[in-house]
Amino acid sequence: MSEVRNPIPGDSAAESAPPRKRRGRRIDLAGFAADLRGAVPDASAALVITGLIFWWLYSRVAAGVSQTVQVMPFLADANQYWVYWLCQAFGWSALLWAWITVMLGLIRSSTLPGWMPFSAARIERLHRTTSLTTIALMFAHALAFFVELVRANDYELPWGGRVLTAFVESFVPGGYPSGTGQVAILVGLLAFYLAIPLGLAYYVRQATGSRMWRALHRLIIVVYALSVWHTLLYGTSVWFDGWLRTGLWLLQLPVAALLLARLLAPARSSERLRLSDPAVRERPLISAARLGARLATAATIVVLLLVAASGRDGGRLPGAESVPVNTPASFVWAGLAVLLVVAGVVVHTTRVRRRERRASGPVPG
Repeated sequence: MSEVRNPIPGDSAAESAPPRKRRGRRIDLAGFAADLRGAVPDASAALVITGLIFWWLYSRVAAGVSQTVQVMPFLADANQYWVYWLCQAFGWSALLWAWITVMLGLIRSSTLPGWMPFSAARIERLHRTTSLTTIALMFAHALAFFVELVRANDYELPWGGRVLTAFVESFVPGGYPSGTGQVAILVGLLAFYLAIPLGLAYYVRQATGSRMWRALHRLIIVVYALSVWHTLLYGTSVWFDGWLRTGLWLLQLPVAALLLARLLAPARSSERLRLSDPAVRERPLISAARLGARLATAATIVVLLLVAASGRDGGRLPGAESVPVNTPASFVWAGLAVLLVVAGVVVHTTRVRRRERRASGPVPG
């Protein structure tokens, strides 16, 4: 039986003891700066990949075989609309890096097997740097879209008006006025704006406490799901049925499988589900939530397999009339409200427990 490493046990004395008064900065600027430096090779690789994707998209347009041109024929002039193709390239590289950083995060927070060639510290460092790169790529994706809207000036506005309108449609959630973009761009912007606080929460852990930032950071999986949803809705390269759209669905299988593995065997022993252990008394709501998360993730894996096997992945058929998006924007806003309520409950619960630990004092040895 192979050795199992558990680098971050959940029942350590450091966690059971009341937190000491913190000194120094409440924001880890030194750690943030170090991770920014560490992200340079990672970001450089991302730019190279973005360039290759741009070349591939541009070449397909120039050759007249781009699916995007089938959807929007006016984009057939690759030279005129090169910023749009750059926007698409940044979007794809952002999704790829989001996939990478989520996979690294799930590996880091799971029990590491003995054969794992990388240490937990190295995986965590890579997770942080790829997370920073992902946020930068998401911003570049939105910025390129903004630049293209300013250049195109579809409303024939003067400079002030075109910049303001482009900003609203590119960066204000709900600001895009028409078509599939009403929902798709809203979803993408929510993913971007949620990624910033949830992804950077690590650097304010001195202010929030480790438990709170870990609890909030777990919600980052929602950001990834929104990013995939945005791509499936608005990624014109995967607009139609085909190998690329099916491949995008299949890429979610490793994420779901790792998420299930992380839920079944988390690195922190305190997060494990122990329904049959009488020595461990968990609150019923916590046990129900953990069990529900495991069942939901297992069901997601089954759905992904069925989608890939059946080919019913929501793609359009070439030449067929486009079906409008069934999901109203109000549904997305309602989902955001639920997420914010969950985050608020997490923050409140963590603060209450923190005060209780401080009031109880050190546990006698």
